[in-house]
Amino acid sequence: MPRKARQKDPAAIYHIICRSNSELLLFRDNEDKEYYLLLLKRYLGKYNCKLYAYCLMDNHVHLHLDANGYDISKFMHSLNTAYVWYYNTKYNRHGHLFQDRFVSRILFSDMHNLVVSAYIHNNPHDIRGYSGKEEMYRYSSYGIYLGLADDHYEIIDTSFIKSLFGLMDNVSFTERYHNFVKGRRELAEKGKIFDIDEAPLIFPLSADYEYVSGRNVMLRNKPVASIIAFISDKLQMNQLTGLQTKCRHRLTNYRAFTAYVLRVLCNLSYKEICRYLLNITITSCSRLCKKGYDLIHNDNFHMQIFNELVSIAA
Repeated sequence: MPRKARQKDPAAIYHIICRSNSELLLFRDNEDKEYYLLLLKRYLGKYNCKLYAYCLMDNHVHLHLDANGYDISKFMHSLNTAYVWYYNTKYNRHGHLFQDRFVSRILFSDMHNLVVSAYIHNNPHDIRGYSGKEEMYRYSSYGIYLGLADDHYEIIDTSFIKSLFGLMDNVSFTERYHNFVKGRRELAEKGKIFDIDEAPLIFPLSADYEYVSGRNVMLRNKPVASIIAFISDKLQMNQLTGLQTKCRHRLTNYRAFTAYVLRVLCNLSYKEICRYLLNITITSCSRLCKKGYDLIHNDNFHMQIFNELVSIAA
């Protein structure tokens, strides 16, 4: 029986759950969790996505992820594949690590986002020593929200959740948010709310979202031809020959930058990008995209062009 198609929408915010196979721990030590957070930082930056909350447990992960218009499957495939490679190399093993595909649930309202944020931050409740002190758990973003921990990897965007409370003062927000998270936990303990992790959503499925927090979502559906033409003009390159030629440093930068932009702003797969670059394998395309990302972050000229493209795509 075919699997149910994943629900996606470019304007959506997601609750993501990834579990390891039943016989394995997803994280065997703190070093594994630190590496996973480093990967999150890499791919949030690479694909211009936002993370509102996380909690890393020994056998599963919760993410409150705003894909910001990017394809959620491509994001999670990149993240999970990179972690599996690290894990299998470190522990000298082969095969699958994650239990089936990741779970993604679209959050349809600001209230739903608040409930999921509290649910994620309450996850350490069952860890020995953290009951009633969930904010002290090191591998959760809860302490960051309360000002008790630093965001060492600079991966958490707290502005969205803060905007839902409408409180400009940090002290007032932290007190209100702490009480909200605690209140949701107390309700769950009394059996008065659904367990979001296991029960069906209590919110209706609808194409109409109720976000009122003023989010701006990056559109990733610009025509490929116009993107290539724009880049070619800015870099003064001949797109008819430049994208098909592997040699020469300047042409390599052109191909790398173009590949990365097509990946990020047009939501293309590596296989689809290969149709435009030609003379390239999927593996080489992946390496080109990485080089393109590095170009943007190490060269102001390429960064300026990318920002112009983002503004066009907004």
